[in-house]
Amino acid sequence: MAEAKWANLTHNILEIIFSYIDLSDLRVCALVCKNWYKFLNDEDNDVWRMHCVRKLAEEALRSDILSSVPTYKAKLRAFYHAWDPRECSRNVYIKSNGFTLHRNPVAQSTDAAKGKIGFRTGRHCWEVWWEGPLGTVAVIGIATKEAPVQCPGYVALLGSNSESWGWNLVDNHLLHNGDSQGNYPQLNNAPKYQQVMDFAPMVPVQVGERIRVILDCEDNTLAFERNYEFLGVAFRGLPDKKLYPAISAVYGNTEVSMVYLGHPLDG
Repeated sequence: MAEAKWANLTHNILEIIFSYIDLSDLRVCALVCKNWYKFLNDEDNDVWRMHCVRKLAEEALRSDILSSVPTYKAKLRAFYHAWDPRECSRNVYIKSNGFTLHRNPVAQSTDAAKGKIGFRTGRHCWEVWWEGPLGTVAVIGIATKEAPVQCPGYVALLGSNSESWGWNLVDNHLLHNGDSQGNYPQLNNAPKYQQVMDFAPMVPVQVGERIRVILDCEDNTLAFERNYEFLGVAFRGLPDKKLYPAISAVYGNTEVSMVYLGHPLDG
């Protein structure tokens, strides 16, 4: 009898109760009954909104960083998949919004960062937004836990060893194990990044934009998408290891945001 009463609580009461329950416990709550599962499966109700307001910085909620993430639950999910402060170069820090890294202007250093959560199964998509100049080397891709996050000089750190795979946005080369895996994307009019002139000393600076990364752990492939145009599979035969979103950068004061979007076919 008591179970039936709990299952029939109104949505207003459920909102109040669930808004004070830890996120990890909400997963268990969703398994209690069909009514609770259906209620918590609504990713934009007030329960997720309240948790979102508590966990996420107001800066992130008000900016357009999360513009590609439509629901409150998805925004929370993106936050828990964002850059990992423990897996960043010492020359990189995560800004207060939780989604954007800033590379300090340190000479003769290449610096990398990884996401908090790695993937070994399923299909996953995230968006990388290179908000500052690319510099001479700017690589996006994936890495294992063993891949280094810093090295001397200005090099393509991501893709420089057997533990990482990357696309250098500056020269359109794919990199793995220290070798070029060919040009990418294989299109007739491959997208190139606009060259602009910085003020003194008037050197060319690359300007990037949002790119979606698609990791398919079922087919062991990595692909990219730009302006909703699928650019093709970049890497095949990925290993059966936990793979993390990653980037490596060399340009001082450049900033890179990463937002996890979930399954590539969602939405």
